[in-house]
Amino acid sequence: MQLTSPNQYQFSGHGIHVSYLPSGAGGVSHLTYQDTHRTVSFSGDQDIRKVETPDLGTLVSVTLSILPDVGSTTFSLVVPLVNLVNQRGSSAAVHTFGVTTMHSMPFAGPSHQLGQRESYTVTLLSGTASLGIIPL
Repeated sequence: MQLTSPNQYQFSGHGIHVSYLPSGAGGVSHLTYQDTHRTVSFSGDQDIRKVETPDLGTLVSVTLSILPDVGSTTFSLVVPLVNLVNQRGSSAAVHTFGVTTMHSMPFAGPSHQLGQRESYTVTLLSGTASLGIIPL
């Protein structure tokens, strides 16, 4: 039996939905993030930052919003290693988590000058990793 890595991931949990294609149409990665406030799509290495970590899997991060002189919000998805049977349509259940980070700018007022500049919200996510047909 020959094994391969998934080419599609679908996750959801606590009002967050994430679709991730590590190598979509044209070999470019795609990620769509949806929560109760927004739906945002990202493509390519400029928008999607990926870091391989031996202890977690792949950390996939995107910037959801930037407010000049205030800060930004990012979302980081932990994509675990998954093996699938090398057959179109094969899939596996996946459980992971995402981290929403609020980054405060140091010049966003006196209350933000000292102390911690990031705050984190961890969201448990579940879904599927699959080997499917990549849309064009």
